[in-house]
Amino acid sequence: MKLYLAVVVLVLALAAHTEAQEPETVEEKLANFGNQMTEMGKNLAEKTKTAFEDLHNSEFATNTRDWFQRQFDIVKAKIEDLSQKK
Repeated sequence: MKLYLAVVVLVLALAAHTEAQEPETVEEKLANFGNQMTEMGKNLAEKTKTAFEDLHNSEFATNTRDWFQRQFDIVKAKIEDLSQKK
């Protein structure tokens, strides 16, 4: 929901900024719009990457990975013991 509001605010700011300047041609408007969308996409990608890195490095994620690794090691050891007994 916050992203939706941020996009709306950016579009409104863009509209206000565009109206405050002298008239542009359609070609200039499309070029500016394309550049702004490219920049917004880069910013969104950067924020998403940062959020995933923060999640990956969080205490919860680290503890969960460690727990799964311990469980895997336990099961692996049991399988090795069973295979050696045969």
